[in-house]
Amino acid sequence: MVPVDDTALSVTDSRGPGRPVVYLNGSYADRRPWRPVIAELGADWRHITFDERARGRSRRSADYSFEACLRDIDAVLEATGVERPLLVGWSYGAALAAHWAERNPDRVLGVVCIDGAIPYGLTGEEGRERIRRLFRRMRLLLPLVRPFGMAARMSADQHADINIEANEINAAVAPVLDRVTCPVRYVLATGASLGGGQEEMELMRTSLDPVLARNPDIKVSAKVASNHSKVLRKDFRAIADAVRETAAAHDRRAR
Repeated sequence: MVPVDDTALSVTDSRGPGRPVVYLNGSYADRRPWRPVIAELGADWRHITFDERARGRSRRSADYSFEACLRDIDAVLEATGVERPLLVGWSYGAALAAHWAERNPDRVLGVVCIDGAIPYGLTGEEGRERIRRLFRRMRLLLPLVRPFGMAARMSADQHADINIEANEINAAVAPVLDRVTCPVRYVLATGASLGGGQEEMELMRTSLDPVLARNPDIKVSAKVASNHSKVLRKDFRAIADAVRETAAAHDRRAR
């Protein structure tokens, strides 16, 4: 348990001999979905996973903001003694990875973004109300899926607040990506997702194209068949390949 602010985070460190990989979860998920990726990469890497505030085994907090989540990354790195991690983020975690890398260019080896950190989001009052309606409809379901790592120990309104902030951050992420100087590799899913149809999700993913054209350090490693929710479980091999590709890109640059 790693103390930070008014809470404590449940952290696991494999202490493997290789490069440290820090995995950043989706908005409400715990660390369990990373197991297939970790198994595919194997014991030669150092795998660090943790549950965000009020997710999994971590404790509740009075602050569930994006900035708090960025501070949590610093706390985990300090506790594990890791100086230059490779950050692998899924969905919300991808945005965290991109922002942390942009703010700490000398402390990051590279970033893998899995269907996240894409310059698209539901913003404005219409977008915020759409998100609030979605989570109000889900309020009875959230406690049922929580034991499976699919919801946080929060109210429906708190879930909605996180999602609203995440959409605003993603909508404004392009300048952040333009300033990132480490190797970044994307794994993009296909298909529909909770709260978004297939056409809307594809529009979201194509919004990344101008960033790819401007920043040569950012590339798409793979576009896979599974959707946003199932990508870690079904396309773990493509994600592991992206991790290896990112590490290799860093090594080529360091020579």
